[in-house]
Amino acid sequence: MEQSLKLKNTIEVALLTSGRPLNIDELQKLFEERIERSTIRMLLDEIKSEWSEKTMELVLVANGYRFEAKPIFSNSLMRLSPERVIKYSRAVMEVLAIIAYRQPVTRGDIEKIRGVSLNPNALRQLVEREWVEIIGQKDVPGRPSLYATTKYFLDDFGLKALGDLPDIKTSEEDIANDIVASNLPEDAND
Repeated sequence: MEQSLKLKNTIEVALLTSGRPLNIDELQKLFEERIERSTIRMLLDEIKSEWSEKTMELVLVANGYRFEAKPIFSNSLMRLSPERVIKYSRAVMEVLAIIAYRQPVTRGDIEKIRGVSLNPNALRQLVEREWVEIIGQKDVPGRPSLYATTKYFLDDFGLKALGDLPDIKTSEEDIANDIVASNLPEDAND
């Protein structure tokens, strides 16, 4: 019993002090003796359960497990480092959404979907942020680069896989409803 507690505490402290998500293989390296993957998963489930009533939660993202502050604390935590909040333009976020939902895509594909020329800074910002990367070239004349999202994109948006992205049809309907509601007279919303 004490051995199990020691293993769990070692995993917990590694996750709490790591600046990045840790996967099962990395967690196995914490121990001199071989610990089965199933044992580590069981210990992770115990840690997750123990933290469920606390201020942080253990989450699984694309690159592994990490602790995150619960969403109810995000506004307070943002006040600690307001300069760290990077605001992206609507155009950059549109480009990111197109890449996320249609990947792999070329610059030409993005311009066709958006209906306007693409500012090279939009892609540059996404590549520098490591949310997007070039994964190859399209086999057509000119061999344009193909862009796709990275695991860092998934991690930063709290996703395990691209399949966890919100359904685009539902999102479009929500946006349309928000626009209609915001244009109604105030007494119409009652």
